[in-house]
Amino acid sequence: MLLGDIAEIKTGMVLTRKKAELSTDVKATYRLITLKNVTDNGILNDEPFEVFQSNDMLNPSHFTENGDVLIRLSYPHTAIYINEAMTGLLVPSYFAIITVNPIKFLPEYVAWYLNTGEVKKELERSQAGSRIPSTNKTALSTIPIEEIPLSKQQVIINLYHLHQREKTLYLQLIEEKEKLFMALTKKMIKGELKEELS
Repeated sequence: MLLGDIAEIKTGMVLTRKKAELSTDVKATYRLITLKNVTDNGILNDEPFEVFQSNDMLNPSHFTENGDVLIRLSYPHTAIYINEAMTGLLVPSYFAIITVNPIKFLPEYVAWYLNTGEVKKELERSQAGSRIPSTNKTALSTIPIEEIPLSKQQVIINLYHLHQREKTLYLQLIEEKEKLFMALTKKMIKGELKEELS
């Protein structure tokens, strides 16, 4: 089975066509999702969304909806699952919007699957030889995806959430250890720990 068989794939909007050049041209203002909002793991970070001033009212098809999957069209081809909190964001043309048929596939599972090493390597291979490696709707639609029961897809999603939580806690622990190390070494340099360590 191919991704194109289970999902509708379209690219985001070319922003230059609708960008208001003058403040008097502004017909609407939208929150815009950009590359800086998405981590390499496919998670939305804390970066604020950019504001896009449009010279026209834009078609709703250019905005994120609950259950969509966005994928970056250039390296590293990161996919992100759009939940309810991330709806209504304007999607630029350097992302593709994937709307999954939820009868056989969970969108969050598809986002996870697109972030696997095998898929990323396949996308890199399909772009070999081009000066600026980027993928397109056709290449995305030919990505093979194995059909597994929805219950197994949900188990994978649950494991993925647990894995991400563990990674976050681990990174926080490293950060705390780093602060502790820096504080101890500062005290040692100032001689405040001399008696304790001797």
